[in-house]
Amino acid sequence: MLSTYFFVCIGNMKMIRVLQGLVLVCILMVPVLIILFLRNFGENTYEIPILYENGVEDPFGDCNYQNEGQHYIPDFSFVNQDSAIVGRDEMKGKVTIVDFFFTSCPSICPVMSLELERVQDAFRNEETVQLYSISIDPDYDTPERLKDYATLHQANPEKWHFLNGPKAEVYELARCGFVLPTIDGKGVPEDFIHSDKLALIDTEGRIRGYYSGTNREDVDLLILETKILLHGKD
Repeated sequence: MLSTYFFVCIGNMKMIRVLQGLVLVCILMVPVLIILFLRNFGENTYEIPILYENGVEDPFGDCNYQNEGQHYIPDFSFVNQDSAIVGRDEMKGKVTIVDFFFTSCPSICPVMSLELERVQDAFRNEETVQLYSISIDPDYDTPERLKDYATLHQANPEKWHFLNGPKAEVYELARCGFVLPTIDGKGVPEDFIHSDKLALIDTEGRIRGYYSGTNREDVDLLILETKILLHGKD
């Protein structure tokens, strides 16, 4: 009986040593597995969509799109708060964040402009990022009035442009260029209808996303995806 007990103890000790060895091997393998995982799956695969690659649907024929290929922001040229000409040409090679607003807006515009202050601050040292706020009430929003509004929101005039253009061109640009619903209020602030969306435009003039300018989390996402575009990981 004693000899049998002795051999059982030895067998158990061997089993314990084997288990200890397996545990040690597993521990040593963890760093190797982590390295292999990072090498194979650690690259940034975050993709920002390119919108309207096959053109824009135009069921009512309002926009007269010329082709069914990739949609780009069309040419336009407006006047900013300093009476300088700013438009499509100044978007080339830059990431541009665009909204449509008006200074007498009684509802969403003040919130959108406050959120754009955050966007401006996030990219204050990035020369290749700019903001366009385009007035949908250009008769009222003269460059002088836009300048006062820009000052109110601490806009850097080299980065954040408040634009005034001919009304018909502004509305066509909003609806057909940026694909955002816009309705003229005929001078009555409560009757204007426009989107709260901020449009992210890449260096080639393609729309990469829309973000609610009244939602802080959505604006945070806009800031993140703008940074990704800047670093070429789109």
